Amino acid sequence: MLTVVCETPGKLVAEDRTKPQREQGQVLLRVKRVGVCGTDLHIFTGNQPYLAYPRVMGHELSGVVEEADAESGLRAGDPVYVMPYLSCGHCVACRQGKTNCCVNIQVLGVHRDGAFTEYLSLPAQFVHKAEGVSLDEAAMVEFLAIGAHAARRGDVKAGERVLVVGTGPIGMAAILFARLRGANVTALDTRQDRLDFCRRELGVNAAVCIGDNDKAELSQLTDGEFFDVVFDATGNAKAMERGFEFIAHGGRYVLISIVRDTISFSDPEFHKREATLLSSRNATAEDFETVLAAMRAGKVPGAALNTHRLQLADVPSQFPGLLDAKAGVVKAIVEC
Repeated sequence: MLTVVCETPGKLVAEDRTKPQREQGQVLLRVKRVGVCGTDLHIFTGNQPYLAYPRVMGHELSGVVEEADAESGLRAGDPVYVMPYLSCGHCVACRQGKTNCCVNIQVLGVHRDGAFTEYLSLPAQFVHKAEGVSLDEAAMVEFLAIGAHAARRGDVKAGERVLVVGTGPIGMAAILFARLRGANVTALDTRQDRLDFCRRELGVNAAVCIGDNDKAELSQLTDGEFFDVVFDATGNAKAMERGFEFIAHGGRYVLISIVRDTISFSDPEFHKREATLLSSRNATAEDFETVLAAMRAGKVPGAALNTHRLQLADVPSQFPGLLDAKAGVVKAIVEC
């Protein structure tokens, strides 16, 4: 079967690998769609903290069941999506239902080989029927669930003022689900094209381009009070540190980003606000269901989000082009 491997940063190669054999308790699926994530781009550029090379990337996927145990509830031909966070089920986090931050987590495409291939055999509990959504939509559930989880983690409420810094796909997901919770959402980014997309497709209430006067603009939008909830989705340590400036007194700051760095902040400024600092990692089954419900209700602009497509065989040659800001990529989907 065709498999694309990231051997080292910047080097993708196509290989012919043996089709996996399904074990008891597993589901063998034919991969049909794989979304390209910022994590994949970071793996390609050598900036992912939890990874060893070589690695088969890809954790946003949908497919069709080839084989499954009868008791799994899945049958050959069923369209499915995958929760790519393979959790252990017994650690301190899993016992609390926080499978998204399992101590022994194995994320497809990061800790173990992922979906840039034609077949995968996975434990049945992580494979779910994609009912009422297309294969394209099913391949986008995971990144959207990260935004849904972040919005839930930040306890976003109707009428609150929310700032999302960084309007890549994860930032857009946070915008979408903060909006669906009834918040007044402002987007902040360096890229005007992304801000325009957020206005046009996601209905942000305001969009501010980073520059000399951005803080003054944000202050004006909030009558000088700034934001009840701030989300960082930049993947940039300096941006993460600067985001503390935008928290309202009594507000929350949610770091969706992860960086290979140490971040710091002014303790007096943090304390006088009695601010809450939160990390948000991956997503849970509840967040996946939130996304699926929104999709079925027509509240997710999936066609607009999917700006680029490529075939699995073309990934080695075309993948680097996805890093070009001029290409205007929001979400690329690989067809297998």
